[in-house]
Amino acid sequence: MSRVLITGANRGIGLELARQYVEAGDEVIACVRDPDAAGALKELAKGGKLRIEQMDMADFDSITRARARIGDAPIDVVINNAGAVGGAKQGIDDFDIDEWHKTLNVNTIAPLIVARAFKSNLSASGNGKLMNVTSQLAASTWPMGGMLIYSTTKAALSKIAQILAIDWKDEPITIALMHPGWVKTDMGGPHAQLTAEESASGIRKVISALTKADSGKFYKWNGEIHPW
Repeated sequence: MSRVLITGANRGIGLELARQYVEAGDEVIACVRDPDAAGALKELAKGGKLRIEQMDMADFDSITRARARIGDAPIDVVINNAGAVGGAKQGIDDFDIDEWHKTLNVNTIAPLIVARAFKSNLSASGNGKLMNVTSQLAASTWPMGGMLIYSTTKAALSKIAQILAIDWKDEPITIALMHPGWVKTDMGGPHAQLTAEESASGIRKVISALTKADSGKFYKWNGEIHPW
């Protein structure tokens, strides 16, 4: 049995990850902005394998408070899944600076704070794994424009993961990046290519197979390496 912490676990890929880990017999710490609105997670929690923690990625202090409640127990996997799309105005000539700042906090800075806050928990596992959910739009190899706010904040998250892999090379923690695919969620829309079940299943397989030698790598949901 593993202990897994997931941010943004109230819907979409995060919720499906929580469901699959619980079904596999693992213990899940599901972090959400509003626990009162997490009806599906409350149902999962009835089985005794899942606990819900309040964590708002736009409120850095809430990450610190969640860490204090969770304590020093070993955590085998942390999945930085929570994210924001960045609003409707994302063109060069029409973008919302305030929205960009907010999205930078959620997509880039908050995942780093989560990593820092739970570093000792991952180390205590002896084989901790930190997976940061990014996007193919964040790669320099992505051939299309647009989505200025989302792409840049996720690209910065990717660089943070690379830096962590280098700076934590002597820690028993593997850091990786994940393009979850184009998924049928509130963010991905109904015309996306994958179901949340398919994406989450692939992400879990990649995480399970990670070794320290993989630290800093960027994966696709199907296990392929994503070109940066």
